[in-house]
Amino acid sequence: MSVEDSLFGVHGKALALRSQRLSLLASNIANASTPNYKARDIDFEAALKTATDAGQSASNAAKGAMGYRVPLQPSMDGNTVELSTEQTLFAENAVKYRTTLSFLEGRIGTINRALRGE
Repeated sequence: MSVEDSLFGVHGKALALRSQRLSLLASNIANASTPNYKARDIDFEAALKTATDAGQSASNAAKGAMGYRVPLQPSMDGNTVELSTEQTLFAENAVKYRTTLSFLEGRIGTINRALRGE
């Protein structure tokens, strides 16, 4: 177990995975009109389980849990991005990212106060 894991628990890896997922969803949104673009996503739960159980980095766990999204209505140009779905998932993930970040900020504040002897 690394020092980071003992200080932050699962939350450090969760934050890294949420960040990677935000980037991927933003890429999907940016390519909504690109012909033959295939929307991708990370199975967050599977990636987090792999990162914590197998001790992998968040980056490696994300790669293993990445897949292509199956659209409800595929586009004629081969693009599988459904903008409303991507925007909803992006917003949901952004809220969860901010929640995890707030928890970590609180944890770091607690550690700082303990180190200062407050």
